[in-house]
Amino acid sequence: MDISLPGFGALRQPGAARPGPGQGEGLPGDADAYPDEYAQERPPFRICFVCSGNICRSPMAEYVLRRLADEAGVGAELEIDSAGTGDWHIGERADRRTLTALAAVGYDGAAHRARQFDSKWFTQLDLVIALDRGHELTLRSWAADPEQQASIWLLRRFDPAAGPSPAGSELDVPDPYYDGPQAFASVLRLVERCCAGLLLHLQQLGVLEPRELVEPGDLV
Repeated sequence: MDISLPGFGALRQPGAARPGPGQGEGLPGDADAYPDEYAQERPPFRICFVCSGNICRSPMAEYVLRRLADEAGVGAELEIDSAGTGDWHIGERADRRTLTALAAVGYDGAAHRARQFDSKWFTQLDLVIALDRGHELTLRSWAADPEQQASIWLLRRFDPAAGPSPAGSELDVPDPYYDGPQAFASVLRLVERCCAGLLLHLQQLGVLEPRELVEPGDLV
């Protein structure tokens, strides 16, 4: 399956420099300059999912992508986190309905603690994924330059069921916060499908080693 997104090919390739938290300079940007025995020294590709309060949608995406990456054998090549645009829930656990939905299909989100996105993180991240268009607009208002703007994408851009030219609300992962357990389970299934599409796209771009990945259609 091929997922083509205009502009997405500009993402940093494996081995390119990006300082990580607490680091100074990263590694040089030419991945071909490193022999295979130094592959483990290449910095991981860093992804942060962002929703409103970091207690519902973005934690789901964080734990889903982590498991998909681990199952595909590429977990060590990615650093995956999540955050919220607001500060209402800093330090709190994920919403109990999020934890219940995750646990029902084998995810353990008990360790999650909510945090607010900091614009300084843009320099440390390769991809910032918004869960809906409101989050995307907020993140774009915080981005300092075109490079940071280019790192911001909507999660549903990677949903094969959204079609080639989705519009409006079709690009949003619905907020289940004011709804019940069924809404959380439905949102989780959508997030799983989108994350599988994201992982496949990263593989096709060469960001990840070519391995057998879960097809998004398997999670519909």
